[in-house]
Amino acid sequence: MDTPFEIFLSAPPGLETLLAEEAAEQGFAAPEAVAGGVVTSGGWPEVWRANLCLRGASRVLIRIAEFRAFHLAQLDKRAKKVDWAAYLPKGADVRVDVTCRASKIYHDRAARSRVAGAMEAAGLKAGAEGTFRVMVRIEDDLVTVSLDTSGELLHRRGYKEAVGKAPLRETLAACFLRAAGYRGTETVVDPMCGSGTFVIEAAEIALGLAPGRARGFAFEAFPTFDAKAYDAIRSDAGLEARPTDCRFFGADRDDGAIRGSTANAERAGVSGVCTFTRAPVSALERPDGPPGLVMVNPPYGARIGDRKLLFGLYGSLGAVLKERFGGWRLGMVTSDGGLAKATGLELDAGPQVAFGGLKVRLYQARI
Repeated sequence: MDTPFEIFLSAPPGLETLLAEEAAEQGFAAPEAVAGGVVTSGGWPEVWRANLCLRGASRVLIRIAEFRAFHLAQLDKRAKKVDWAAYLPKGADVRVDVTCRASKIYHDRAARSRVAGAMEAAGLKAGAEGTFRVMVRIEDDLVTVSLDTSGELLHRRGYKEAVGKAPLRETLAACFLRAAGYRGTETVVDPMCGSGTFVIEAAEIALGLAPGRARGFAFEAFPTFDAKAYDAIRSDAGLEARPTDCRFFGADRDDGAIRGSTANAERAGVSGVCTFTRAPVSALERPDGPPGLVMVNPPYGARIGDRKLLFGLYGSLGAVLKERFGGWRLGMVTSDGGLAKATGLELDAGPQVAFGGLKVRLYQARI
C-alpha cells in the first residue's frame, strides 16, 4: 500500500507552478512543476488523496513501468513482463494511448498493438476505448507506462448539471483563483457568472470542502483499493463544511444562467453562502463588508459574442468597478488583450493558458 510510485498530476500548460504550490500546501512530497503538470511521489493513500483533494489537477497518473525498447519485438517482450494484474481488475476494458517521439519505434499504432497484445495476454481487453486508461510514452527509446487513476477528468466535481456556453472548467477556475491570491478568506463577486463556476469554487474553498467528495474515481475498481482506508482519508479531507463569514455573489443578465448557477450551488452544498442575481454589469453593487475579489470570465468574441460589441461591455465593467469597488482586486480571464485594455484599469497580464482551443490570460488589477 505504501510502496511509493512516481505520481504525475496533470495541469494545463501555464498553470503547473500553481498546482505545485497547492500540492506542497497539501503535504505531497517535493512536488516539482514540469511541462504539463507536477511530479511527486507516494503510495496508494497519496494517490487517493490527490484525486479527492487537489483542486487544480486534471488527472492523477501513476508510473507503473519504465524500460528501454529499440524495436517492436523488444517492446512486446518487455510489455508482457509488466504486472498488469497488480494494477487492473481481471477482464477490464482498457483504453491504450501511445505516443512516440525521437525513438527507433516511431509508429504509434504499431506500438499500441504490441502493448495491447501484452495486456490481452494478461487477461485484459485492450483497445482504443475502455473504462480504464493506460498511457504509454516512448521518447528517446525509453518506454514509460502510466495508469490513469482518476477516470473522468477531475474538473467534473459531480454537481454541475447546468452549464452555459463555453463553461470554465473547475480546475482552471481553482488555479486562476489561486493566482489572484484567493485563499478562502474574502468575499468573491462574479458579475458574469454563467454556470457559477468561480463563485461555487471560491465558496467550496472557504468552506473547506474537498473537490472530489461527490464523485467516484477509477482507482476504486483497482485490485489494490482498500475501501476502509479510503473512507478514513475521506473523513479527514473535508466532507462537511466548516464555518465561514465570507459570502459569494454571482450575477448574469441571462435568466437561465442564474437558475443553473443556483441549482449547481445547491447540489454542491454551498447555497447557504452564495447569492445569484439576474442583473447586467451596469447594475452591479458592492457587497457590504471589507474589500474582496471580483473574479470574472467575460465573453471574448472568439466563441461567444461579437468582438466589436464587447468593447462596450469591458468598458462598462471597468467603469462600474472604479466607481463602486475601490480597494477591491480584479481577476479577469480573457484571450483578448485589446478587450482587457478597454476596462481602463491598470492590468498585469499572467502567462498564456490553453482553454478550449484558445490561449487565455489572467489579467489582474487593484481597483
